[in-house]
Amino acid sequence: MVPIFNQLEVRAGCWYIHTHNTTAVMTSSPPFARLTLKRHEERRILAGHPWIFSNEIRDITGSPAQGDLVELRDAGGVCLGYGFYHPHSLIAFRFLSATPEEVDTAFFTTRIAVARTLRERIFPGSTFYRLVHGEGDFLPGLVIDRFNDHVVIQTLSAGMDRRIDSICDALESLLHPASIVERNESSPRTLEHLPPRKGILRGTAAQTEIVDEGVRFVVDPLGGQKTGFFLDQRANRLLVRQFASGLRVLDCFCNDGGFALHAAAGGAESVLGIDSSADAVNRAQKNAALNNAGNVSFCQADVFEALADVAATGQRFDMIILDPPSFTKSKKNVATAKKGYRDLHRAAFQLLVTGGFLATASCSHHILPDTFVEVINTTSRECNRRLQQIAWRGASPDHPVLPAVPETQYLKFALFRVQ
Repeated sequence: MVPIFNQLEVRAGCWYIHTHNTTAVMTSSPPFARLTLKRHEERRILAGHPWIFSNEIRDITGSPAQGDLVELRDAGGVCLGYGFYHPHSLIAFRFLSATPEEVDTAFFTTRIAVARTLRERIFPGSTFYRLVHGEGDFLPGLVIDRFNDHVVIQTLSAGMDRRIDSICDALESLLHPASIVERNESSPRTLEHLPPRKGILRGTAAQTEIVDEGVRFVVDPLGGQKTGFFLDQRANRLLVRQFASGLRVLDCFCNDGGFALHAAAGGAESVLGIDSSADAVNRAQKNAALNNAGNVSFCQADVFEALADVAATGQRFDMIILDPPSFTKSKKNVATAKKGYRDLHRAAFQLLVTGGFLATASCSHHILPDTFVEVINTTSRECNRRLQQIAWRGASPDHPVLPAVPETQYLKFALFRVQ
C-alpha cells in the first residue's frame, strides 16, 4: 500500500481530482465524506499501515455511515487515500485505495484475481489455499479460503460486510465455485457491531477432500472450525513431517489431525493427538482412517490435564507439538497468556526425552515474537533443559505479511531440539 497525494478541490461549483500532472472533473458535489486527521497522525499510514483509530481524527465533513467509503486527509488538507469508515469502532478507517473508485464487483474481481495469481505461484497446481488474507492482500477485513470447488468467506469489517454480494459475484466470475459459504462467527465482527452469521450464500455446500503432499483431509466448510480447516500451518506441518521419522510423537491441540497425520506420513513410530473438542477428534479419526494411519490415535481431553496424566505414567515422547488456540485476544490479558504458555511448555519439557524435538506455536498477535521466545527460553531453564533453535517461521506464504502491519504477522512457529 502506497498512499498518494491526490487532492480534491472545488472551482466554480465543480469538484476536480488532481493526480500528478492531470486534472479531471468528477461531480458537481463532493463525492465522499471526509476525515481529517490531527497533526502528525498521518505518520503510521504513510509508513504503510492501513488503519486510522478514532482518537486520531480531528474532524469529519459530511455524515458517513457505517461501512461508507470516505476520503482521508492529513491536517494540512493533503489527500492520503480512500477507505471504509466506521463511526463506532476503534478502527475508524481502513485504507482501501489511493484513488477514488467504485468498490463494486469489478473492483473485487480485479483484486481477487491478483491474489489468485500469487497463490498459483506459491502453490502451483493446488486448488486449496487462503485466497485473500485481509490487509495482507489490501482487502481489509476480508478473508477467503478456497477448498477445491468450495469457497469460504469471512467479512470482518462493516465495509466488506455491506458489499458481500459484490464479493460473491466476483468469486463466481473468477472461480465458478460449487458453493460460497460464509463463516462469520468470529469475535472480530463484534468490534464492528456485526452479528454472527453462518450459512450458504451461493450454490450447494458439501464436504470436500483436499490432498496435502499426499495426506488426505476431509474439509467441511460448514462444520469445521474457522473456515473449515486451518491453512496457516500448511508449510509448518511439512517441517514437522521432515523430522518425525522413527519418533514417538505427541500432538497437543490436534484439531483435525493436520500435524499428527503429517508426522505419520514422515515415518513416525507412533502418534497420539489430544484435543478438547469431541467434534475435532471425530474429524481427526476420520482423517486417520482415510489415510490408513494405523499408528495414529486421538483422544478427547483437556490438554493440560492430559499432559499431567501422561507424566504420571512415566511415558515420554521424542517430539511434542504445541499448537494451542489464542491465549489472549487483547493486550490487557497478555500477562495471563504468558502464564498459560509457561505452564504448557513446562509440561512439555517434562515429557520430552533428551534430544527430543519441540514444535511450538502461538497464534495471538498480542504475543510478540520476542515475548514468545523469552517465555519458552525462561521455562526451559527453569526445567533444566537446553534449547537449540532449528527453525523459526510464521504462517504459510498464502497468508502474506505487510512489514508495516504487525497484526498480519500473528503466527509464530518454532522448532527446537531439547537437551
